[in-house]
Amino acid sequence: MSRNSVLNIRHRELGSNLDGDIWNNMPIPWSYHTDVHDEVVAVRSRAGLYDVSGLNIINVDGPDAEKVLDRLVAKDITKLEPGHSVLAAETNESGAICDDIMIIRDSANSFRLSHGSGKTPENLKMLSAGKDVTIAPDLDAHILSLQGPRSLAILAPHVIDFDLASLDYFKHKPTSLFGKNVVIARGGYSGERGYEVYCKGQDAIEIWDKILEVGKPLGAIPASWNSLELTRIEAALLFFPFEMPEGDTTPWEINMGWGVDLDKKGDYIGKAAVLASKGKERVKQAGLICKSPTSVEAGAKIVKDGVEIGVVTSASFSNYLMQSLAMVHLKPEYTAIGTAVEVVCSHQRVSAYVAPTPFYDPMRLRTHA
Repeated sequence: MSRNSVLNIRHRELGSNLDGDIWNNMPIPWSYHTDVHDEVVAVRSRAGLYDVSGLNIINVDGPDAEKVLDRLVAKDITKLEPGHSVLAAETNESGAICDDIMIIRDSANSFRLSHGSGKTPENLKMLSAGKDVTIAPDLDAHILSLQGPRSLAILAPHVIDFDLASLDYFKHKPTSLFGKNVVIARGGYSGERGYEVYCKGQDAIEIWDKILEVGKPLGAIPASWNSLELTRIEAALLFFPFEMPEGDTTPWEINMGWGVDLDKKGDYIGKAAVLASKGKERVKQAGLICKSPTSVEAGAKIVKDGVEIGVVTSASFSNYLMQSLAMVHLKPEYTAIGTAVEVVCSHQRVSAYVAPTPFYDPMRLRTHA
């Protein structure tokens, strides 16, 4: 089913033709008239406003909602408190990652799922059979993501019923913003402090305009998805399925052990396979700094001493860091920091070395402070 953001009128005014790639059945504003690298600078130093309504939102409600979702992912959802969210590993019966997913708990029996382009709808259909639960995609949900160090200063004066500064990372709260009922969550996909505003389609244009109006004195600008891609690679954030090119990638192979509760007592899809695969990683997620003035190619092979040892999963040239960056999968024995390798692109071979990730803000102090 095709979807459209009501903000498309603003995206076209900003220079996007919305004729590029479709994601989750929605046209995405990949570029604006503004320079993508200037947008990154705004996000890193001031604030950038993204329309991330392309995320799929599913409402899961009812007495059995917790039970169903606890069987969906490898985290213990029974411990998730209302007002909190969690990223979790969602796997298939073979223990392979099968979607991006964030579980958002609004109350004891009410959840929202934010997920990517994977198997979540099919898994929910299977797990909910015979259960007292209602599962419904929210096709009206719009999500405005204000990212950057000035995001708090821009939004806080207009949130009148609580102190926005007190909202911790991965927590959310219903509130009123510019007179509209919204849910504000602390999070994002840029490696910066940020807030996501969940609203109804009928309110999205007014909220978008007001955020940019009050944010203009603090340097806020609209930001395209190409800049979001640059910032997420700088921050080494995973994107399904691009960081899982093997098709049967386990959580352990992408350093996603944090998405699995080893002591979880309840069952979930692929539990036995997930636990059995720990310590048997065929590849490991890593980062490369490439000695090139341009980006290397996603899908490019990585070699050492003539032997193929890995593949590039995502890559970009970061003007902000003045480096060519690559997120990669390497055989585990080649992941030591400083290991010299070559990236075999279509027209050249590029020298590179294994570097710590995230490339930007390695301790993630910007997001978690």
